[in-house]
Amino acid sequence: MGWHGYVVLWCAVFGMVALVGYGRSLAGVTRAQRTVRASGRIERVGEPRHGSSPNDGIAVVVSFQDPVSGQEFTVTNDGERGERISAAWTGREIGVRYPRGRPHAFRFANDLSEGGRGLGWPTFALFLVYAGLVVVAAIDWGWPWALLGFCGPWALSGVYHLPGNIRDRNRRLDELAAMAAVSGRVVAVLKSVSIDDDGHTSTRLVPVVTFTTLDGRAVTAYCESGLPNPAGSRGLDVTIHYAPDDPAVFTLDVEGERRSWKRDMTVNVIGLLIVAAAAVVGVIAL
Repeated sequence: MGWHGYVVLWCAVFGMVALVGYGRSLAGVTRAQRTVRASGRIERVGEPRHGSSPNDGIAVVVSFQDPVSGQEFTVTNDGERGERISAAWTGREIGVRYPRGRPHAFRFANDLSEGGRGLGWPTFALFLVYAGLVVVAAIDWGWPWALLGFCGPWALSGVYHLPGNIRDRNRRLDELAAMAAVSGRVVAVLKSVSIDDDGHTSTRLVPVVTFTTLDGRAVTAYCESGLPNPAGSRGLDVTIHYAPDDPAVFTLDVEGERRSWKRDMTVNVIGLLIVAAAAVVGVIAL
């Protein structure tokens, strides 16, 4: 079997995966569609122990109600319980998801949204089919098809999403300008040590800060940036700038955040121009 046959096989396999995935989504039987999503409320927050691992998240007690049976549950995030909770205060709402009829198999999610329709893997499979077709075109008809085939859709996607990215940037800059400032304190520094395949050891330090918002919410949160010396920061008094409507959004360096968002937008625009230019070169060279 020649290389064309391998590409046909590639496209057939991933095309079938995409077809089955989209069919399951239309039938409403994907895992995401069968997952129950409920709103949980943090009832109690524990203070992380100095020197413990940051991978476990902040210890919390959460209550939620099963929307199907109406039964109330009070649970903790001990063990593998979904997304790590890195900012917590009594009364905060977080997402709880679990298979239908199995609320004890719950997982926490920081996002309260309803979630998707389970189209992630089918869409990725469809992309792999498209990539195979572009490879065939590039080999049979020349390299300009590779530029056009890959950079063209990428540029169109960038143009489509650019207005939304600009709105997100402006919203974040407005949010930074409206942040409230309060005093906080570093109460612990969490530590994790990992060893890669080559035997190199890397250490990750995550300070934990506590602060009280102007409306009285006592927040405990991981602070992964903004401290010049995380290792020696325990007991340090800091100024916390937080979003009044969501204290989980906070920073120690407003100006640094502002510069970072402006820089990211510049990089995105430059990247879009490069990709669009490559697509145009492909069209011209055809």
